[in-house]
Amino acid sequence: MKLKTPCFAAAVAGIVPVAALASQPDARPNILFILSDDHTSQTWGIYGGHLADYARTDNIQRLAREGVTLDNCYCTNSISTPSRATILTGRYSHNNGVYTLSDTLDTSLPTIAKTLRNAGYRTALVGKWHLGSQPQGFDYYSVFHDQGEYRDPTFQDSDRPWPGNINYGMRVRGFSTDIVTDKTIDWIKKNKDSGEPFLMCCHFKATHEPYDFPERMRHLYDGVVFPEPENMLDKGPETNGRTFRGQPLEEIARRWAVASADPDKWWCRYPELPFSVKGMAPVPARKAIYQKLIRDYLRCAATVDDNIGRLLDALDEMGLADNTIVVYVADQGYFLGEHGFFDKRMFYEEAARMPFVIRYPREIPAGKRNADLIQNVDFAATLADYAGVEPPEGSQGRSFRANLRGDTPDDWRKSIYYRYWTHHDIRPAHIGVRTDRYKLMFLYGDPLTMTGSDATPTEPSWEFYDLQADPKENHNLYGDKAYQNVIDKMKKEMLRLREATGDTDAASARMQSILKAEGLK
Repeated sequence: MKLKTPCFAAAVAGIVPVAALASQPDARPNILFILSDDHTSQTWGIYGGHLADYARTDNIQRLAREGVTLDNCYCTNSISTPSRATILTGRYSHNNGVYTLSDTLDTSLPTIAKTLRNAGYRTALVGKWHLGSQPQGFDYYSVFHDQGEYRDPTFQDSDRPWPGNINYGMRVRGFSTDIVTDKTIDWIKKNKDSGEPFLMCCHFKATHEPYDFPERMRHLYDGVVFPEPENMLDKGPETNGRTFRGQPLEEIARRWAVASADPDKWWCRYPELPFSVKGMAPVPARKAIYQKLIRDYLRCAATVDDNIGRLLDALDEMGLADNTIVVYVADQGYFLGEHGFFDKRMFYEEAARMPFVIRYPREIPAGKRNADLIQNVDFAATLADYAGVEPPEGSQGRSFRANLRGDTPDDWRKSIYYRYWTHHDIRPAHIGVRTDRYKLMFLYGDPLTMTGSDATPTEPSWEFYDLQADPKENHNLYGDKAYQNVIDKMKKEMLRLREATGDTDAASARMQSILKAEGLK
């Protein structure tokens, strides 16, 4: 693997180029990449919001104090499997082939793990994988089957034959978040004296549904009544002008009720059952559902924070903290009652934002925030930059290393491109564009050929938000004539980004017809 040419200007500025250090023992940084599932920014305690004072996130806040927080980091497709594929490859869904939850990552694609391994890094992955195919580019892996279980999870290890879709592996007793941390620390200890840098991907199942937690968290938040989001009682299009139903809180209550009646017939095990709102009026019922959801979720999230603390302490004890990049990020956001929703998938802020903190004492300033528009398509290029190598072949992202130092390039992006490919009646397939102030969504509402989609299309529709005037996206202004010029510019930007990313739907006659009808051709 070819190392980058050292940069004289960087040396003058007092930053020693990684490539120049590569010949020295242990010069290149280790990378601890911590990824959680659905751990939304509303509960990190560093992004404000009505739950900021209730979330127990001492260790996330420590990372923020000692590193940089990204305020505007977004996924390109707000669902777990596609987001993880983009993180690894640096490619948008239409270029990595992972569009939906049902798709499998092509094992031949270049990834950041393969790139760093070829450059002399030791590489490992522990925890949630969820990409179907056997992990590639890792010297060691120990991953959950499919989504994994919270309690006594089964691991598929790199020293055993890959089982495909067979639930085969070693069952480990305990709580998954704790076990993943144990395995991560054990591997780092075994490899810390190798003389080679490492990439360790520590991937938690938490805080994914069913939002479970270990016994030590059972009484956390007992008696607490959590504040509600301002739009929690939003019922649908009639209240805010949005064009789709969404996934309401009442649906999670239905799941709890089914699981309460017969836990063995449901796909997961929820904590704190039985639960029912039967006989309650709609508003009190929704409020009761919200309180249970938040209590479970925050207990689950507090367990993640505990284990981030264990990881940071382990780096300190092993003398590795100074030369280890630590990233903590969620694969996307999550609705916790906002708009009356739970789950994710939509291009609203709560679901599309990826909370992100990064610490690297040798280079990254402490306690800073960065407001640049960054996406998960950029992660692979950034990690490659720190390692002193070129990004994975085919990567469409860009390193934001300079941004983290406070030196944002003049030509950094001013807009981001998003596409959610799975189509359901309640959450139509859609395309989105966001700038620092405005957001435009085209809900084309067609399954096309996507796996896991409803067969019946919905009527195409548009949504537009002024995020400065309406940060909670409570008012769809698409029909507002005062914004017509801005909307026209945003449509042009959507077309430009589709061309720039290669997402033109050129091979789909159906999509071409939809685009033409909406004036997008």
